[in-house]
Amino acid sequence: MDPSLAPTALYTLTPIQNLSAPSSSPSISPSPSFASTALFCSLLSLLSLLGITGNLYTLVLLLRRSRVRRRRGAGLACCLTRIPVLSLALADLLYLFTAPFIVYDSLASGWAFGELGCRLLLSLDLLTMHASIFTLTAMSMDRYRAVAHPLRTSSSSSSNLLRVTLAWGLAVALSLPMMITLHLEDGEDGEGQLCVPAWDEQSSKAYLSVLFCTSILAPGLAIGGLYATLGRLYWVSQTQPAWANGTGAACTPRAPKPKVLLLILGIVLAFWACFLPFWIWQLLPLYQPDMLRTLPVGTQVTVNRILTGLTYGNSCVNPFFYTLLTGKRKPIGRCSH
Repeated sequence: MDPSLAPTALYTLTPIQNLSAPSSSPSISPSPSFASTALFCSLLSLLSLLGITGNLYTLVLLLRRSRVRRRRGAGLACCLTRIPVLSLALADLLYLFTAPFIVYDSLASGWAFGELGCRLLLSLDLLTMHASIFTLTAMSMDRYRAVAHPLRTSSSSSSNLLRVTLAWGLAVALSLPMMITLHLEDGEDGEGQLCVPAWDEQSSKAYLSVLFCTSILAPGLAIGGLYATLGRLYWVSQTQPAWANGTGAACTPRAPKPKVLLLILGIVLAFWACFLPFWIWQLLPLYQPDMLRTLPVGTQVTVNRILTGLTYGNSCVNPFFYTLLTGKRKPIGRCSH
């Protein structure tokens, strides 16, 4: 196996090392040069620095605004409305903190961070990815309830912490199999130790298929359905007269606020744009292995690196959305009579 295909944070899931042709095969080209590796490490370091700075700024902004609200007499429930954004920023930070290890591993031959580092570092991508999308799904559901059932949203702030805790709990449960099966293995031809999962091809296929469903497919269907319903409610609110339902004091579904909805949708679309290509690359060798058998090793590594940079880029873009989401918002859950 080529040393450059040793699993790193996002390479962990790829069974690509099992598909590499022998080095004597004429279809296999050399791995990327040191210059290419240095460029990848430089760009990844830059993305990590920008992302960490942006997400730390978001956290400071959240804490400062929460402190100001408490000084003005706002209750704990008002502060808890920002818990989902805090969860997203923390997930991004945890993911970004793995970048230095990827950079080092890309330059070194073999895994240098021990078995504990193997289990923890290479499971963080799964953990943070699921924590983010589950939190985004919960935020979308909260927006839907605020629009469709405004009278029931008065207690939603106090349940934000519960939703976020549940999101992280599910994320931990889904990443545990990877964390448990990862172990160190001696590489071939003096490659040093490699961090690889200990399962066969069928188990890997089943596990990655489940992860694709839990991180992309199921949340995508849920969020898509919620936003389709919100779009219909918005259309009705703009076309139906206020007196059409004949209930003067009754509380009807409120018109969605485009800014908040578009910001959450923007975060979701950015997540899909950055992680869907990653998942296609993970599942391709499992369901269409012949398509990668003839692909040069150097090309495989280059694709891995591009997709790695893309997912880290997602954590750099998110703070812009988070900062806008933490702006001043009027309380929801009250129905004017």
